[in-house]
Amino acid sequence: MWLLKLVAVSCLLPAPAHGGIKDLSLHFSSQKQNQSEPLDLRSLSNTKLLDMEAIPLDYHKENTVTNDLPIDGIEDEDYIDFDKILAEGDDYSEGDEIDEIATPAPDAYHSSEPSDPKARRARLLRLFHGLSRIQRLSTVNARFGFSLYRSVRNHLNQTDNILLAPVGISIAMGMMALGTGSSTHEQLFHTLGFADFVNASSHYEDITVHKLFRKLTHRLFRRNFGYMLRSVNDLYVKKDIALKETFQRNVKNYYFAEPQSVDFSDPGFLEKANQRIQKLTKGLIKEPLKYVDPNTVMILLNYLYFKGSWEQKFPKDMTHYQNFRINEKQQVRVPMMQNRGNYQVAADHELQCDILQMPYIGNISMLVAMPRKISGMRTLEREISPSVIKKWLSNMTNRTREVIFPKFTLEQTYDLIEALKEMGLKDTFEEKGDFSGMSPEKITINWFKHQGKITVNEEGTEAASLTHVGFMPLSSQMRFMVDRPFLFLIYEHRTNCLVFMGRVVNPTKN
Repeated sequence: MWLLKLVAVSCLLPAPAHGGIKDLSLHFSSQKQNQSEPLDLRSLSNTKLLDMEAIPLDYHKENTVTNDLPIDGIEDEDYIDFDKILAEGDDYSEGDEIDEIATPAPDAYHSSEPSDPKARRARLLRLFHGLSRIQRLSTVNARFGFSLYRSVRNHLNQTDNILLAPVGISIAMGMMALGTGSSTHEQLFHTLGFADFVNASSHYEDITVHKLFRKLTHRLFRRNFGYMLRSVNDLYVKKDIALKETFQRNVKNYYFAEPQSVDFSDPGFLEKANQRIQKLTKGLIKEPLKYVDPNTVMILLNYLYFKGSWEQKFPKDMTHYQNFRINEKQQVRVPMMQNRGNYQVAADHELQCDILQMPYIGNISMLVAMPRKISGMRTLEREISPSVIKKWLSNMTNRTREVIFPKFTLEQTYDLIEALKEMGLKDTFEEKGDFSGMSPEKITINWFKHQGKITVNEEGTEAASLTHVGFMPLSSQMRFMVDRPFLFLIYEHRTNCLVFMGRVVNPTKN
């Protein structure tokens, strides 16, 4: 029995072997530079590869978040497959198509998570109307992300902070789906919601999901949007283990990941892999691979890096210490940023929460949902869904003139196996899991790790009810003060992609 390890690594702000698998030395090697000379990233041309080993680890300072925006030439190394993707071209028509689907009755849904599967599917189909294929996939990914959030939350204390990157996890599991046999594939597609997506239109089939993840990579991780959002996938395979050619070809074609032949018992592998991860995430993710079982046959990783600058930056001289209520009895002193301007807000009277939208430069923003009562967090977490987010965004109005928001840094690590099992993904992590599409060897997954970090300050951010009533604009609210637990979601609006989400209960707790 071989072990397959799956890692989704996120950061707000991847001699010849069997089956044509690339040797590891080619993966980590790059052109040598004169180490005695200082590295000038801005001098690099777009066509020239930057030596990963030459970037000093302290190049990124975690609190100097967005003092300057990405410069051409730097981005090439932030996303090493970037030139390859653009060189292959991008047929935008497929991902942007809006396919006709049957319209469910308007009364098909009354709560955010109805128990009747037919009602859930009817609501999802209704939500799909008017959306492109990429946006529909993003809706499914978001729905999966909210469900995973609830499953993870059930294993934590009410005072714990939470941080997840739903799109990174979906990408990693999409890659995994390419190598599963029929029964495991069916279970995985059902848990992720991909089955609902495929069944939404007669135009869709299973491979459509992977084609759209490829499209999402093109659309979501392109440059010149005013922010930096990069995704990289790595696939490490135990030496002398053969991978099926179809799997190798598909994982490269749809997810831009090339299998690398490695010796998992070699300490040098851990050192080089961790150094690569640390540099791809600008030092925010440190040593995610502290130990690898020598029997491991494969490790699959996804790195996600986001760096954004607020459209309206918070003046540093207005930051002050103020009380933040963790619960009804406990509070902490935290640095609170303060800014005056026009911010979009909404009030959800059904869920008893207020919503603030803080845009970054580019079509991406942070949504903050704050229950009016601290005890209301459970209700908000239970009811949040893509439909609720759609209602919030459609009921935003420019009313808030002043925002007071805490500075915070979160760093979280989770093993997601138990959470995913609770969501129905059981065979994947047991011996009966079928990965015959990857390799003729009998393999199983015994580890699924997700690690992320986010820093929010005056400059910006870096990381690595479904009802027709109850929404009213905050017509008279002149101040939005975030001084108690809240949810945050980072959305890219062109694709409707939920990139990051989390819960802040104690901003002083990393």
